[in-house]
Amino acid sequence: MKITKRVIDASLPESKTKYLWDSELGGFGVKILPSGRKTFIVQYRMGGRGSRTRRVTIGVHGSISADQARSAAKKILAMVAIGTDPLAERDEERAALKVSDVIEIFTKEHVEAKLSDNTIFAYEAIARLHLSDEFKKMNIRDVTRQDVARLHFSLRKSHTMANKTLAYLSKLFNWAEKFGYRDDHTNPCRHIDKFKENKRERFLSSEEQERLWNVLDRAEKENLTTLYHVGALRVIILTGARLREILHLKWEYANLERGVIRLPKSKTGAKNIYLNQTAIDVIKSMPKQLGNPYVFCGLVPGQPIHEMQKAWQRIRKLAKIEDVRIHDLRHTFASVAVMNGMSLPMVGALLGHSQPRTTARYAHLAVDPLLDAAELVGEKLLERKQSAP
Repeated sequence: MKITKRVIDASLPESKTKYLWDSELGGFGVKILPSGRKTFIVQYRMGGRGSRTRRVTIGVHGSISADQARSAAKKILAMVAIGTDPLAERDEERAALKVSDVIEIFTKEHVEAKLSDNTIFAYEAIARLHLSDEFKKMNIRDVTRQDVARLHFSLRKSHTMANKTLAYLSKLFNWAEKFGYRDDHTNPCRHIDKFKENKRERFLSSEEQERLWNVLDRAEKENLTTLYHVGALRVIILTGARLREILHLKWEYANLERGVIRLPKSKTGAKNIYLNQTAIDVIKSMPKQLGNPYVFCGLVPGQPIHEMQKAWQRIRKLAKIEDVRIHDLRHTFASVAVMNGMSLPMVGALLGHSQPRTTARYAHLAVDPLLDAAELVGEKLLERKQSAP
């Protein structure tokens, strides 16, 4: 049917993107997103059947009328009829973009707009630290599978980081294809094999935990690092939370009366972090800074702690646990919970795991409680035997 305001308004969004096509002007249509956003578009081919389908966005329904959009569509289709590609100028501009240019656009329009704080931090770190200047200066359209493979191989000292960098680039190039910065189906990360990773499970022993607590107390008394660094580490140990979840904790997220931190955004979406009394006391002890919404304040006014590694390396050296990462404190929290008889679903809820298989990695730690239970049952049964006539 002919596209009019009434037809567009009557067309409801669905679970997937859908299109309305005009019966009078071929190629003129409306794109309707699941969110309800409705956009006028023109679809055409340069070169007839078999050539690539191209689309031009005209404007958003409500910002321009159907008649205005139809008029604009006629002009675009007239250009196509005489052999002029309306998107040629845009293509030339995009063809000149470097990888670094597209990373900047990708970060602004996708990463910062749609992903969690943890992912934003991780992606920015990869782009800053692990992509060579030579790679970032390449034209986005010229990057080949060999270029990505060489970069991946150059990071082989850390298989995990090399694979994370490959995954980041794959998402970047998929996004670049989607928005026309590269041709479709040209992601250069395809068919590059990842390095084999050895999943490490490093848990602090009871003695190591004791040494760490003692060093944290010493660090606070002797000003070996800031009070906020010490406090953040204590809360990570006591809650099993991820590093950025605590570093980016705002006072408004913490309901200390109920003992819950409600994060509006995390790696797995909105999330609760449950606080024991010691963790509550640590948070309460943090001095509030005027104009700073964060619990654990950094050196820059109004900002949270930006960098924890230098303080952590100093502390772990004093505690004689130099192979321990901050993330291993989360593993230690889980190990203590499981080895004290807590069920895996309960541990998963405390850690904020969205998938049961993520928590299942700790299942083998439940052996000791089971052995204790078996021993207790055996003792009771033996009592029955000894008391039998």
